[in-house]
Amino acid sequence: MYDEAHITALANDVLDIARNRLLVNLRYLDTALTFSGRAVYDGTISSDGKNLKYAPLFILKTYSGSKEQLTRTYLHTVLHCVFHHPFTGKSIRRDLWDLACDIAAESVINELDLTCTGTDRSVRQEYLTKQIKRKTGSLTAEKIYAFLRSSYSDFDIEEWSELFAADEHSCWYHDETGSLDPGSNAYGETAMVLNDASIISEWKSIAEHVQMEIEMYAKVRGRESSAMIQNLRAVNRERYDYSSFLKQFAVTHEDMKVSEEEFDYIYYTYGLSKYGKMPLIEPLEYRESSKIHDFVIAIDTSGSVAGEQVQAFLQKTYNILKEHDSFASGVNIHIIQCDASVQSDTVITCTDDLENYVADMQIRGLGGTDFRPVFRYVDKLCADGHFSNLRGLLYFTDGLGPYPEAKPAYRTAFIFVDDGYSAPEVPAWAMKVLLRAEDIQE
Repeated sequence: MYDEAHITALANDVLDIARNRLLVNLRYLDTALTFSGRAVYDGTISSDGKNLKYAPLFILKTYSGSKEQLTRTYLHTVLHCVFHHPFTGKSIRRDLWDLACDIAAESVINELDLTCTGTDRSVRQEYLTKQIKRKTGSLTAEKIYAFLRSSYSDFDIEEWSELFAADEHSCWYHDETGSLDPGSNAYGETAMVLNDASIISEWKSIAEHVQMEIEMYAKVRGRESSAMIQNLRAVNRERYDYSSFLKQFAVTHEDMKVSEEEFDYIYYTYGLSKYGKMPLIEPLEYRESSKIHDFVIAIDTSGSVAGEQVQAFLQKTYNILKEHDSFASGVNIHIIQCDASVQSDTVITCTDDLENYVADMQIRGLGGTDFRPVFRYVDKLCADGHFSNLRGLLYFTDGLGPYPEAKPAYRTAFIFVDDGYSAPEVPAWAMKVLLRAEDIQE
């Protein structure tokens, strides 16, 4: 009869075999395959990003049944960490997020098509992932999760979960006190997700290393797994808090309001009591505040930009401005629609103007894309005195068009919605902001 120590040692040996089989085929995963293991005596296998937690008896049983299945399970768990699946938003539907992550990991493994990870269920998985990809465009967890949320009534979640699951995810979730979350409500939307900054930073570095290694490898050996690259680019792509970004375009503007920070009521009331109607210190009537005044929002209305996304972007922009009281008195915002030529220019002078514009907006154009007409048009507006101090220009686009060669006299940012692929490069003088589709949804 083997004791626990001996069983654990055997399980460690088996995991080393699985790790080595992966390293032979996937050298670029060397840093991802080296995190420490920790034996537990219930469950199967999982990782919180810090440790590989495994039940020795599960490891040995899986290995005895199929060496390929164990190697595949090991890779599946590692890919979760590489793709940052344990580190997501605080409010999610757990069952759908778990399923989305499993589909993403399994789709990468299937596309790698390694002999050491081949299993019988791959054929059925590939059939379903092809159906999903037609809807999502790419097989990242975020894209799949969005699809599942909108379509979960059309399929059997339990059946799909069983088909794609390989490990446990319970260690990803914690409650508000930091304890393991034993469950969630019917929709799983109360789950608190791991948010250890040091662990996230470590896996971010690993993901960047893996992407660099794959891209170098692909140049030498040819095409590598596109699903792997898509997931890595989704992880490594820089994203922005649009609310914070928009405030960077605010103009320092003087409001005619009492500055509470600089006004001293003690001296003021003392003067009134001592000298009648003569206060010692008059209240300061001016206070600096950051508000939007002269501003341009350009909308790419070419056929390749979805009208729903345009409206969502404008609605999001409006909500941020309204929420943060960002409108200055006499605001002067130009919303310009342009495809290959300027189609319309609507001037916004107050919140009601913007609200009405968003509500009644009609897309004009739907032709090709050329960014240059907008800049020529805005330059002329500046020359003709339509702006007193143009703070910047936001250009919402898919990026597929010619850019101006010369740097404009105002700051410019091109806003892209993440489609799972690389966003186009922008000129050196412009800022590039990448938003997820859910970032601009209400």
